[in-house]
Amino acid sequence: MAEKTIMLVCSAGMSTSLLVTKMQKAAEAKGIDAKIFATAAGDADNALSQNDVDVLLLGPQVRFMLSQFQQKLADKNIPVEVIDMRAYGMMDGESVLGQAEKLMA
Repeated sequence: MAEKTIMLVCSAGMSTSLLVTKMQKAAEAKGIDAKIFATAAGDADNALSQNDVDVLLLGPQVRFMLSQFQQKLADKNIPVEVIDMRAYGMMDGESVLGQAEKLMA
């Protein structure tokens, strides 16, 4: 089992799949044991119920859901943040992984 689980949420779950691949490569390069996966916003509750998530990152296109997820996950102590728009646009897996690491520290 992975040491840390990072969940990405976007509108359809498709655009973040490339970012997940790049984040996994960055994690491997840093020697980080992480399970990183993406899901569509509509399936996020299901994914949360099936996974022990350490941090949840929202794609910029679903930033309007930030407070909703923060309220939902406050009692579980799971940090939630919107992925930096520049890092997302450039599919910068290393930067987004760094963002997740800071939230889990």
